[in-house]
Amino acid sequence: MATVEKIRNGLIDKILSIRNKAFLQALDKLISSSSSESDIVKLTNEQKAMLEMSENDIKHGNLISQEEMSKRNLEWLNAM
Repeated sequence: MATVEKIRNGLIDKILSIRNKAFLQALDKLISSSSSESDIVKLTNEQKAMLEMSENDIKHGNLISQEEMSKRNLEWLNAM
């Protein structure tokens, strides 16, 4: 898998080769809006409640392994 630095450098190389002003302006707008939106995530009350329930499950040991979850999913899919 590519490292963040390799991805960043690859994008920079590609951007440097673009000569279309409108495309670059659109790309700038996309990058600017996505970076500012990613700073703050507002959760709904329902999402907050789900996170609290998850935290309670973790505290009380109500967990299953990924392997067990995959097994349950396969059983559920095969029952359909």
